[in-house]
Amino acid sequence: MPMTMAGEVQLAANRETVWEKLNDPDVLKVCIPGCEELVRSADNQFSAIAKMKVGPVSAKFKGRVTLSDLVPPSSYRISGEGEGGIAGFAKGVATVALVANEEGTLLSYGVEAQIGGKLAQLGQRLISGSAKKIADEFFSRFADVIEGPPG
Repeated sequence: MPMTMAGEVQLAANRETVWEKLNDPDVLKVCIPGCEELVRSADNQFSAIAKMKVGPVSAKFKGRVTLSDLVPPSSYRISGEGEGGIAGFAKGVATVALVANEEGTLLSYGVEAQIGGKLAQLGQRLISGSAKKIADEFFSRFADVIEGPPG
């Protein structure tokens, strides 16, 4: 089942800081919902383990993430694929762009993903809603790391 998603997030930090944090596995591990492990396995590659729950289906996904088309500190492409056993698989590509502005940095993203197996049987609305929730949670946590929690 193919899926696309796009969005933007305004961050109160300069572009170089946002870029640095987007490339830090310790920061990403904290921000990715359900992430149990994120380890650099090569220069621009990470292995990952994440627990996900979509509707009635829970699974532990093991996979890898690759960063490519790097244009520091402006943009890159993230490719990932994960295997969740009986729950199925997920793979996707995201483009991320950072633009400096008066408030700090505008982060824009576009995602193209493909899922299969038991997950794909749940239906487009449930999958899309869960994907949006995961993305929103990631960017909320990322903003907290960049800006500090609201005080």
